[in-house]
Amino acid sequence: MGKELIFKTLRHEKTDSVPWVPFAGVHAGKLKNYTAEEILRDGDKLFEALIEVYKLYVPDGMTTLFDLQVEAEILGCDLLWAENNPPSVKSHPLSGEKAIPCKCKIPNEESGRIPMILDVMRRVKAEIGDEVALYGLICGPFTLASHLRGSDIFMDMISDPAYVMELLEFCGEVACKMSEMYIDAGMDVIAVVDPLVSQISPKHIDKLLAPTFTAVFDFIRSKGVYSCFFVCGNATKQIESMCKMNPDGVSVDENVDMVTAKKVTDQYNIAIGGNIPLTTTMLYGTQQDNMKCVIDLLDSLDHHNLIISPGCDMPYDTPIENTIAVTQAVKTPEAVREMVKNYEGGGFDDINIEIPDYEKLDKVLIELFTLDPEQCAACTYMVNLVEDNYEEIKDIADYVVYKYCVKEDIARTMKMGLKNLPTMCINGEPKWVSIIPSKEELIAEVKKYVKK
Repeated sequence: MGKELIFKTLRHEKTDSVPWVPFAGVHAGKLKNYTAEEILRDGDKLFEALIEVYKLYVPDGMTTLFDLQVEAEILGCDLLWAENNPPSVKSHPLSGEKAIPCKCKIPNEESGRIPMILDVMRRVKAEIGDEVALYGLICGPFTLASHLRGSDIFMDMISDPAYVMELLEFCGEVACKMSEMYIDAGMDVIAVVDPLVSQISPKHIDKLLAPTFTAVFDFIRSKGVYSCFFVCGNATKQIESMCKMNPDGVSVDENVDMVTAKKVTDQYNIAIGGNIPLTTTMLYGTQQDNMKCVIDLLDSLDHHNLIISPGCDMPYDTPIENTIAVTQAVKTPEAVREMVKNYEGGGFDDINIEIPDYEKLDKVLIELFTLDPEQCAACTYMVNLVEDNYEEIKDIADYVVYKYCVKEDIARTMKMGLKNLPTMCINGEPKWVSIIPSKEELIAEVKKYVKK
């Protein structure tokens, strides 16, 4: 049974096979021809879509909702809704004001979309909860703090760490309350999803973030369920700090080398999940590409403490047949290995991309290579940093945003030789890789490239 396979993996026991967890968040809506907004606001449509995920993709574990903005919306952030993506945060109530929200604002069962979410969780639990481990996804404390404070949070870490720790403590209380409600509604695993942790140095994580995150994972464990720590972006340097916070498992995306990361997680006896590439493989690849990706992962990793999953929330338009191919590869690896043993795979070499002649440009060119700024929180804050401060540099600089969910932009990223996203380049030179600079650092760097 899939549920027990997940449990055994998160208990760090030996298993006969590797479990499969599709992060079919907004993609679940596509299965029933519903938009992302429809399934994230309409409980009946969400329930219908989740049951379809169960039927089509035969998961051992599955998320009930992939939306990092639920808590932010309750706490006063305005959201920008989209048809094919989760909503994004467009306002930050604590921007420009160092404050801590009142404890009375901590979500309860009547807050925001919580009543709908809890109802769907209970219905899904009753329908398929005996067969599948159900994941309740919450927004991690640091990303929630950034939703509230905006990009100011990164300067706060240097100028006022005491305030950051106080704000994180509040966000940790929100995380514990969300966990408690989801556990009471039947969730078996609480996934603490915090994309922005990959933007923080291990030193700052250990000093500022660790106390709150550790308290959240301890709370989840005290409730008798399992936990998973999901960080997007190039979290290679952060893996050990994540393990020290004592979750039962961690999940990483395609920016992380699973072989390298698993050496660290194995030292701490923590399960690791990931990391099928979302766009190049799941969205734009063939069935054979997806099968080969899974087989390559399985063949390169020890199967103990391992979960196979997409690198993050699957793109809305991911072809159903590609996800079915992944399912087949996880469930019947020997047969699929034979099918793809001579398969070489395709690429993006046939797309003609012209790289600017940076020396001849009239202005400095800032290029933002992102996964998808509408869906990736780290990408959003990197883009916002430039947009929010562009007025001060518009006479000397231009900027352009590339998205790794667009074929031409994938080809451009590859031609530039960029390995990790988000990355900010200035006149073709990578300056910040999976790190968000301060306003002062950005402006100072741009000025270095101005022609004398």
